[in-house]
Amino acid sequence: MSNTSLAPLPSSDRTDVTARLRDALLGASFSADGLLDLLGAPAYAALARSETVPALRATRGDSPLEALVRLFLLQQPVPHARVAHVLPVQDCLESGWLTRVDGDEVAAVVDVRPYGGPGGEDWFIVSDLGCAVGGAGGIGSHDEGVVLGVGGASTTLAGITVRGPFASALDLGTGSGIQALHAAQHATRVSATDLNPRALHITALTLALSGAPAADLREGSLFEPVGDETFDLIVSNPPFVISPGARLTYRDGGMGGDDLCRTLVQEAGDRLNEGGYAQFLANWQHVEGEDWQDRLRSWVPRGCDAWIVQREVQDVTQYAELWLRDAGDHYADPVEYQARYDAWLDEFEARKVKAVGFGWITLRRSDAELPSVVLEEWPHSVEQPLGDTVRAHFERVDYLREHDDAALLAAHFRLVGEVVQEQVGLPGAEDPEHVVLRQHRGMRRATKVDTVGAGFAGVCDGTLSAGRILDAIAQLVGEDPVLLRDRTPAQIRVLVEQGFIEPAAH
Repeated sequence: MSNTSLAPLPSSDRTDVTARLRDALLGASFSADGLLDLLGAPAYAALARSETVPALRATRGDSPLEALVRLFLLQQPVPHARVAHVLPVQDCLESGWLTRVDGDEVAAVVDVRPYGGPGGEDWFIVSDLGCAVGGAGGIGSHDEGVVLGVGGASTTLAGITVRGPFASALDLGTGSGIQALHAAQHATRVSATDLNPRALHITALTLALSGAPAADLREGSLFEPVGDETFDLIVSNPPFVISPGARLTYRDGGMGGDDLCRTLVQEAGDRLNEGGYAQFLANWQHVEGEDWQDRLRSWVPRGCDAWIVQREVQDVTQYAELWLRDAGDHYADPVEYQARYDAWLDEFEARKVKAVGFGWITLRRSDAELPSVVLEEWPHSVEQPLGDTVRAHFERVDYLREHDDAALLAAHFRLVGEVVQEQVGLPGAEDPEHVVLRQHRGMRRATKVDTVGAGFAGVCDGTLSAGRILDAIAQLVGEDPVLLRDRTPAQIRVLVEQGFIEPAAH
């Protein structure tokens, strides 16, 4: 891969300079909170849409922070004198963070964007100039090997990732290093791989400038750089876009259709330690005459439980238009745009693809005799971060696998916090048509229950066993307790599986 058209990167060996630069940036409040205070919410939000005009207007003053925002975020040259008392300018010039332009001005060589960690950490994400934010607005560069910063996909994956402590973690296809940065907070050893050597260099800069430990950086495709090594956590935001050819390295997988995502998922099982997690964002094809769930089920490797959530589905025209806009092709010559659009539709037609799904794939190595593979469509809003929710899902899978109906009736449960009950029916009716339990945390699920299920969930406080609660309900409603005990475990199982009630110690 040639990166000759891209600018040289700062040295990753000058850790002394990187440490001084970090101190200088934080000293001037160049942080996520500092930016929000300076720019205001509208201009700050506009940056996430790749719109810089509001931020340029908000940084017309002469404060040190305004100068740093213009320099590192907005890629504007700044007079040397304006930052000489804020930054170690000479060191930054010598180590390659800055370059001289137009005599007395300096300019940044890379984009440096403040990023708030989950525990309030002040981190910085390094990326190529003009590439801080991806998405449908376009990134402003088609150079091969370009390295993007943090976009919506990156933060989504970070939010759903199960956090340790783990002995080892692998960030596959690290890009600018955001997943490796998160993993460094809870994994003893972090490895990061990428096909693009420029991405590995930028990851090293991101970790160093954020004050995080260095990672074991390895160049190569998919799992090739790590051989037969195994890990407790594998995360990947791969180049999952299904496109005709691999025109843009940062997003196009280079394999036909959804083969890259399939290969990644199938090969992850052998790289996981027992109890380890592998978590991916992915696209998958909806093929004529094939159920998408069957397609995804065939990807799950032996020995792994899986939870696959389809968050969105786009027909092939919507999908093609999204990624043509992402590449800025809608600004191109109309004839060229039409030719590229045609190429996407030709590719989908040849593969009999009618739509493309996007979502999350989580594997957990259990080596269970009967693995649990849950596939669902969930386009509704959720509450990030979901890492604890993901872990809890697999803990419930283990619990239900180990407890038959008799064991469930003997167990004690409690209603999970922030679950509310809604009764739906005609106004004035004596009894509701149905009762809905709704979560206000995590996946924010809702499930329909009958009056027995609602009554059961309502009194679950860990005091009585499930069987004793059902006996009391049977007496209240005048039903045979044996029959009620016989038919209710299936409903209890659903309430546990979806996280409305949880086992209680007693």
